[in-house]
Amino acid sequence: MVGEVRRDKESARRKRFSEGLPGHHDPIAGIGGASPAYSALTLRLCLAVLGFLTCTALAIWTYALDVPIGFVAALVVLAAAGVVDIAVIVRRKRRGEPG
Repeated sequence: MVGEVRRDKESARRKRFSEGLPGHHDPIAGIGGASPAYSALTLRLCLAVLGFLTCTALAIWTYALDVPIGFVAALVVLAAAGVVDIAVIVRRKRRGEPG
């Protein structure tokens, strides 16, 4: 009995995610004929990759120029944040969210 309810909830959740969750950012998207909100995941992915590559290149360049390690560490932290952002975006795109 409990296993069946759990499977039903899981299948409903998977179905909802497979549909791409339209309008999940705007709870009143259906009122007044407003179109559902879509995030620009592809643009965000491009910007995250660009930021990661830029920060990585600048970190290597500043390390080679013997700049104080604080600047290099800050660039490495920003590059790591870019990697995390890329992972989140890829996960959301694989889940089926539009954009």
